[in-house]
Amino acid sequence: MGGDLADVRLWAGELEAVHERFVHRFNRSEPRESALAYMRGLVAPLERKNGWTLAEEAGHGSPDRIHRLLNRIEWDADEVLDDVRDYVVEHLGDREAVLIVDDTGFLKKGVRSAGVQRQYSGTAGRTENSQIGVFLAYATGRGRTLIDRRLYLPTSWTDDRERCRRAGIEDSVAFETKGAMAKAMVRRATAEKIPFGWVTADAAYGFSKGWRFELEQADVFHVMATTRHDTVVTRWALDHPVHDLFPALPRQKGKRRSCGEGAHGRRIYDWARVEVRPWHREDRRHWVIARRSVSRPEEISYYIAYCPADTTLDELIRIAGSRWAVEECFQTAKQECGLDDYQVRRYPGWHRHMTLAMAAHACLTVLRARQLDTEKAETDPPSSFA
Repeated sequence: MGGDLADVRLWAGELEAVHERFVHRFNRSEPRESALAYMRGLVAPLERKNGWTLAEEAGHGSPDRIHRLLNRIEWDADEVLDDVRDYVVEHLGDREAVLIVDDTGFLKKGVRSAGVQRQYSGTAGRTENSQIGVFLAYATGRGRTLIDRRLYLPTSWTDDRERCRRAGIEDSVAFETKGAMAKAMVRRATAEKIPFGWVTADAAYGFSKGWRFELEQADVFHVMATTRHDTVVTRWALDHPVHDLFPALPRQKGKRRSCGEGAHGRRIYDWARVEVRPWHREDRRHWVIARRSVSRPEEISYYIAYCPADTTLDELIRIAGSRWAVEECFQTAKQECGLDDYQVRRYPGWHRHMTLAMAAHACLTVLRARQLDTEKAETDPPSSFA
């Protein structure tokens, strides 16, 4: 019991530290207090995290203050997100960090929630009435958390400006593909000098030759999943299909490696790489990587990498495998921080909720990193230089 109480005090203290980072973004005391109460409710062990339950957890008589925070009081969620990102960098910043782009679905009823329509949701694994958010995760050896977010607006919304206005979407917000949102988030992280070493994404984003070229022009190292139909430049062709690069590769050239822990244990595959783009900087290389399933050899996934010339296949496998860190972020943020537990319909409210949920998730991630540091210090052998 004492340990549980200590944990609660620890979480409460760190939430206050995160809150202190952005408290100056609010002009009045009510939204300042409501933002902290909202984050406390998001990490509380509540079965449902809606306006009423969060209000009760905060000791409010009704959800009015919570609703005002998300929907009516003026504050800039992007400015708060900047402060949360600074907190993440201060505590987890790593020049070898991986930026990971992915989207996740939020199932919704009705037609009034901003961006909602029947669309494919990877979360549900099928077409459902849902909203889709595009996110940027920051993954290091000490922890991983979400540092940017954007709500995807289908053309069924952006082509209907009156519908957009009713949902708080300004006329200046035009249609953007998920890929364009991903590019903008990585550009922003680069411009703000967030320390990172790599970018990775699944094939829905990595298939874009234009984005890969943009990253290469900025000398941003990346390992992008792509499809078997993608093509690359080789010594033999300008449009060489990636799936045609590997059948002639000797079996012994492949490596059986784990690319990290999955829900069912270590994810072990056979890996191989072939160098492409023969005309390049002397200190850079381009590779196509094949990942073959051990149990189903006919299942092969492909990646395209741009990296320093001395990068090993093992390092590229590690970066490719780090993509699953964003799935872990989605899972923990939804289960522990109410990322998908919200009752806002308006566009600004969605971004406000996501920002505060991401702040809570960043807080828990930093606390876990400190705990791991403490456990490592306790188990490391004493230095011989006493």
